Amino acid sequence: MRARVLIKLKPSILDAQGGSVKRALDGLGYADVRDVRIGKVVDLDVAGENAEQVRRRVEEMCARLLVNPVIEDFTVEITG
Repeated sequence: MRARVLIKLKPSILDAQGGSVKRALDGLGYADVRDVRIGKVVDLDVAGENAEQVRRRVEEMCARLLVNPVIEDFTVEITG
């Protein structure tokens, strides 16, 4: 099964990279963009019998390695 982990900074954490992109977009004439937040996507191919088993396994991976829970939130999408 395929799992996609979407990782974003928590709303209370300053996103310096997003701020830089926002300023660049403003400079290019895209003043209608109100905010930019940059995140990460991790795609995994995980062996498993069912989606719930794979989801639990991927959430464990997030807790142990992929996500910094102090500053990041994540969501897991299971496909296939």
